[in-house]
Amino acid sequence: MSLTNLKKKIFIQAQRVVPQQQLSRVVGKVAASENPLLKNIVIQAFKTKYGIDMSIAEQQNALKFKSFNEFFTRALKDGIRAIDENENSVVSPADGAISQLGKINEGDIFQAKGQSFSVEKLIGDPQLAEPFKNGEFATVYLSPKDYHRVHMPYAGTLTETLYIPGELFSVNQTTAENIPGLFARNERMVCLFDTDLGRMAVVLVGAMIVAGIETVATGKIKPTGRLELNHHDLELEKGAELGRFYLGSTAVILFEKDKMQWDAAFKANSVVVMGEALGQTI
Repeated sequence: MSLTNLKKKIFIQAQRVVPQQQLSRVVGKVAASENPLLKNIVIQAFKTKYGIDMSIAEQQNALKFKSFNEFFTRALKDGIRAIDENENSVVSPADGAISQLGKINEGDIFQAKGQSFSVEKLIGDPQLAEPFKNGEFATVYLSPKDYHRVHMPYAGTLTETLYIPGELFSVNQTTAENIPGLFARNERMVCLFDTDLGRMAVVLVGAMIVAGIETVATGKIKPTGRLELNHHDLELEKGAELGRFYLGSTAVILFEKDKMQWDAAFKANSVVVMGEALGQTI
């Protein structure tokens, strides 16, 4: 076994034994702290490690934020991200990179080499998942350095949110290739919409030390350990803010069959920015 493969194996095994929920709660308390000394140390260390570009932020002085959470979910300056104006376009919901995108094959979504997961498990309800079988999906990964607000890929009316408790594996290329059904196992918030294309879903997937997920309809999620289905009637335009990650992760977009198609220029690992056209309606 090569040194690289050994390191990957150790990393994966560590994921299984680390107390994920407890660690995330501790990190969450630190991230929410407004103690000036603590939050400044954490912000500065994070900013240096990941090379955060504050020039595109509305507030460019990182130490002006009241907490690390406020810094992490910082707004961008007006005009930094333009929403594609083509009425037929489907846009990236976030800054990040394409993990995978393509067709949902008989209800299965491709995760990474040798790995896939069912749309039914991702959505958490067979009836709500049914419209997306044989449809289209795109998985967008938000790295630590990215802007961590998630926006609407296409205009629609939010009809349901479904909170699904789960595990909190780290989300990256290594875990995607080695943790079966990763995105359908982690804690997540499913947002379901009616659109002029039919049903659309945006699934916000949590990860190790993610201190929370927030949506405009539910506020910040307080994990309860049980499924929570809520009904809504909230219209959101393409590009409107849908939610936020506190120590970010992944957004999975789902559409029905034969309603839209992805631009062939986008592949796994393609870098994208919020509002950039990823595909077109059919």
